[in-house]
Amino acid sequence: MAVYKEEKTGTWRVIYRYTDWNGERKQSQKRGFKTKRDAQAWEREQLNKATSNLDMTFSSFVEQYTADMKTRIKENTWATKDHIIRTKLLPYFGKLKMCNITAKQIITWQNEMLNHKDDKGKPYSPVYLKTVHNQLSAIFNHAVRYYNLKENPCQKAGSMGKKKNREMLFWTKAEYLKFAEAMMDKPLSYYAFEMLYWCGIREGELLALTPADFDFEKCTVSINKSYQRLNGQDLITTPKTEKSNRVITMPQFLADEMQDYLKMLYDVGEHDRMFTVTKSYLHREMDRGAKEAGVKRIRIHDIRHSAVSLLIDMGFSATAIADRVGHESIDITYNYAHLFPSKQAEMADKLNMERSV
Repeated sequence: MAVYKEEKTGTWRVIYRYTDWNGERKQSQKRGFKTKRDAQAWEREQLNKATSNLDMTFSSFVEQYTADMKTRIKENTWATKDHIIRTKLLPYFGKLKMCNITAKQIITWQNEMLNHKDDKGKPYSPVYLKTVHNQLSAIFNHAVRYYNLKENPCQKAGSMGKKKNREMLFWTKAEYLKFAEAMMDKPLSYYAFEMLYWCGIREGELLALTPADFDFEKCTVSINKSYQRLNGQDLITTPKTEKSNRVITMPQFLADEMQDYLKMLYDVGEHDRMFTVTKSYLHREMDRGAKEAGVKRIRIHDIRHSAVSLLIDMGFSATAIADRVGHESIDITYNYAHLFPSKQAEMADKLNMERSV
């Protein structure tokens, strides 16, 4: 690399050469530095990045992390990660050198996050704090795994926040039926919530449904994609997890309802979206319906919890429920353990019988 002053502009220019990923020598340059010191600092940072030297800044390593990871992650997932990195991590750690960031500095940052209040005096939720911390830890884990960082300082500092909210809200079947009745004045809303509740599908899975996904002879619907609105564009992606790819058998009444709904749609193609609304539309309808029906307001995702709780109440196993809703059975067991009927008394009785034999 070399640093030159440009006489016409009085600014400094850096010319640097590097070897790309397939061994070819390349040359590039950057102009417009106000001082020689600025140009040299930028030059050193490029050398650190080229040699994967963790004397580089956190900001520079984030560029490397982005190059390594962005293409491996779904676009909507990366957008969430990128927002956290830009707004919560770079402002604090951006100028610090990767190799010098300590557990003490991370604890100080954690305390700032924990003490933060928005304009209404509301702090970050425990779940959000956990998510933000996990992203910082993921960046350091990447540096440990692939760039020879000695250790992840987040592990020494310890975590913050909680993985899940303590309270899981859901509707009973009676509450849902009251809500559904209030939705009947708008067929699109009514049929959308019917699919969410009776099939236990996710919001994005609902909004990605097309007529081709339904087999009315077999009363099935195939879940094989998800809808997101990202940067003003409609985005169809694969479902959340591999397990999410599934075929759900619908009750006959729901299959009939979906056929009725399709007859209402004008000029819809086999692969066109059936529910061409936004997530915010569904949230507004949720507000309206809950108020009119006189039931508690829950989140859209809590309808999925409601579907699972209904199946548990009907006596289905965690494995059977997991197959229907696209979860791992261990997740159903862990997240909904309090809803399954206890077998402790039955176990104790059988152990008593064994002891007396």
